[in-house]
This record gives sequence, C-alpha cells and structure tokens, in this order.
Amino acid sequence: MAEFELDCLGEACPIPLVKTEKKMQELDVGDTLIVMIDHSCALKNVPEWARKNNYDVEVEEVGESEWEIFIDKTA
Repeated sequence: MAEFELDCLGEACPIPLVKTEKKMQELDVGDTLIVMIDHSCALKNVPEWARKNNYDVEVEEVGESEWEIFIDKTA
C-alpha cells in the first residue's frame, strides 16, 4: 500500500481526468492516488469517474479553489 501524488494544478479539463485514469492503471490494489486540482470542472469529473469505477473517493479543500482528491484503488 503506497501513496502517490498527481499534480494537476493549473490544468483544465479533460487533462486532470486523463492523467488520473492513466496513473490509476499503474497503481496496485490498496494504493492511494492524491490528485491535486484547482479547476472546478475536474472537481466534478474526477470523483465522478472514480466512483463509476468503484474506487473509494474523498475530496478535501486545501486552499482557496484548491482541492486534493484521494482515490483508493480497491479493485
């Protein structure tokens, strides 16, 4: 079980989602990906995609218009 960070600050959709999908394929079950975003479109799309893929997701606001999305690879 490891933690990985994906810095998508300053990137607009669909780039954060594309990068998240690609990175999740590289992770092992039990790993966590922390996606750092500052674009409201990604705040909607990335967690929605993760939930559709049956991953556990938590979103935490870490600054003004900055979020970290925690995605646990469960399968």
